[in-house]
Amino acid sequence: MPEKFLERIEVNPAVMLGKPVIKGTRIPVELLLRKLSEGATEADLMDAYPRLTKIDLQAALAYAASALSHETIILQVVA
Repeated sequence: MPEKFLERIEVNPAVMLGKPVIKGTRIPVELLLRKLSEGATEADLMDAYPRLTKIDLQAALAYAASALSHETIILQVVA
């Protein structure tokens, strides 16, 4: 994940129980992803959360992609 994105995501046990958030906010990455999946646009999110920037939204997507790329899949072989 590019450095400019890494610096925008924060994981802190004292903020939102340690969920990844946009740095300096209490806006969880999960919330942004959910809203985008429900059809919200970047403009919608930036209107709803004025502190968000386009870089923040890109960082949330990059964070999610990075997290999924490290996911371990366990397949059970049925004989």
